[in-house]
Amino acid sequence: MQTVTVHGATIPALGFGVFRMSDAEVERVVPAALEAGFRHFDTAQIYQNEAALGRALQAAGARREDLFLTTKVWVDNYGADAFAASVDESLERLKVDQVDLLLLHWPADQVPIAEQIERLNAVQAAGKTRFIGVSNQNIAQMRESIARSAAPIVTNQVELHPYLPQQALVAAARDAGAAVTAYYGMADGAVPRDETLQRIGAKYGKSAAQVGLRWLIQQGHIALSKTANPARLAENTTVFDFVLDEADMAAIAALTRADGRLVSPAGLAPTWDA
Repeated sequence: MQTVTVHGATIPALGFGVFRMSDAEVERVVPAALEAGFRHFDTAQIYQNEAALGRALQAAGARREDLFLTTKVWVDNYGADAFAASVDESLERLKVDQVDLLLLHWPADQVPIAEQIERLNAVQAAGKTRFIGVSNQNIAQMRESIARSAAPIVTNQVELHPYLPQQALVAAARDAGAAVTAYYGMADGAVPRDETLQRIGAKYGKSAAQVGLRWLIQQGHIALSKTANPARLAENTTVFDFVLDEADMAAIAALTRADGRLVSPAGLAPTWDA
């Protein structure tokens, strides 16, 4: 498995996300994901499946030292009284003493970023996470987080796919020394159906979905994949044996759309960069 190294963190470039997966789906698919080669698993407090992921990994006999576990603090827990306690609850559900990466899930607008970062730093200092990061922050918020944090911000996890390549944010993250983690890489099912991506994939004997994942990884991003179908796991992991050429990358760049953003919940999302 290819990795991304940033601020001392070695992160598998392809992760398995459990967003919108039921406990039963998580417990059915995670053992198959391990068998397919996944070691990076991404969950969140708000997904309400941390406990299912913890049970699945334990039941499968996964060695903790082989795993890279990410979870996210939900905005309702950003207050001084709730933050650390919520992280303790996440660790208990995941059946671990610490996670590898802890993220702020959304910037929201109830608690200043300075206070969010202060609390994130505190739980890292207490040994509850190895590394810290943010999610769904715009460029200004990401820069503020990096400037205010006593420890490195290793990543900003954002929606990123061929219709929303986030060039400005990617450039800003790179300049600041942070990695970008891409979620919604399949654009809610649009990527596998895309004729351009299907045509590119045919050159390599790959699917459009594999092209989409390869496009993310080839740019140096960390890509989160997801499937509730164990039969598709091998397809998702077979993206390291081909390289998109310049013509492919140019064709994918042309898929960018002004209305490409799919995830922007009111009250949680920031003012996005143009």
